[in-house]
Amino acid sequence: MRIIIIISGLLLLTSVSCKKSGPAPFSDSPPATFDQLFDDFWNKMNVNYLYWDIDTTDWDGVYRRYKPVFSKLDIQNDQDLAASVRYFREMTEGLIDHHFVLSFMDSTIDPAIDRVLRDPQYRSPLSYLVHDESYLDSGYLIGSDYKTDPANPLIAVAGKIQKNILFFGCNRFSLGASFRSVTGNSIQPLLNYFFSELQGDPDVKAVILDVRDNPGGDVADLNFLAGRFTNKPVHFGYTRYKSGNGRLNYTPWITADISPASQKSFSGPVIILADRYSASMGEIFAMAMRAMPNCKIVGETTFGATGPLVENAVYNAGSFNVSPYIAVETSSSEFKYIDGKIYEGKGFAPDFPVSFNRAAINSGIDSQMNKAIMLAK
Repeated sequence: MRIIIIISGLLLLTSVSCKKSGPAPFSDSPPATFDQLFDDFWNKMNVNYLYWDIDTTDWDGVYRRYKPVFSKLDIQNDQDLAASVRYFREMTEGLIDHHFVLSFMDSTIDPAIDRVLRDPQYRSPLSYLVHDESYLDSGYLIGSDYKTDPANPLIAVAGKIQKNILFFGCNRFSLGASFRSVTGNSIQPLLNYFFSELQGDPDVKAVILDVRDNPGGDVADLNFLAGRFTNKPVHFGYTRYKSGNGRLNYTPWITADISPASQKSFSGPVIILADRYSASMGEIFAMAMRAMPNCKIVGETTFGATGPLVENAVYNAGSFNVSPYIAVETSSSEFKYIDGKIYEGKGFAPDFPVSFNRAAINSGIDSQMNKAIMLAK
């Protein structure tokens, strides 16, 4: 459900364990035994995982408990291979990183999704864009780009509601790439329309932005889209990275700002529609916009995947392989919001909670959209 950067090979890895006693430093050689595979995975998690400062998982306790278990497994035995997947699930089920995914040759472990599925309030995702169209005045635009990612095309909708509320929604973030594409697509005229109306139509009194069911994507879209609402930097939080092989070795916190991309700031109400499946860039966009004084969020608490995914060769943390058995996807930087809180694994709450109602949606009533329109007036 999230936009994930695909790991295409063995990533650049550090070569020294941060633990002075316990497992030996890992190597880049493929593990020949489960004993070696466990040590390699444990060490790389020890170095690469970002949230050891706030995660409640006892990683040293994991080593003490599971090292003897893996030592008894035979890496050539299919039953032991299946058992190892179960043990990896147990080891990682409490990790708070909502980007964390373990991929094996024939199975995947996604602790965040597992928790979502166990939630008594679980509901399946819903694509809202088709429902948004029923609220739009005639003449609205639908755009798509199938060329940049044919398996996951970008879809966007823009138009007006009741003549003076400007609307925009998209199913994921790769807007800048589509906008700059030389091959052409229908996203380009849609964005030109939206930016022109936002910055030049005096009749536009408010804006509604829909990132419900948006799993994220290109972080460059933050400035590309949010920057159109402001003519000065907007401080919305802080980021930091791992600075060495120590489990708690971090860089200082670095200010995170929206860079302006407009001649003037939009001063009318801006309402963000978000839900429990707004994730990664989908929720970071909502949080960043919320730092503007005229912005509110309507809907549900977001997914809680606030740390971006970038290849390990870029930062000294994040995704890695235990080749050829496991590919590990995990956040590359840690994000803290302007209020000083970290929302990873928790999600960002809306200003105006409006529960999901599938029966109402099926009958053409979007209570969250109705609330947004009321606030926009």
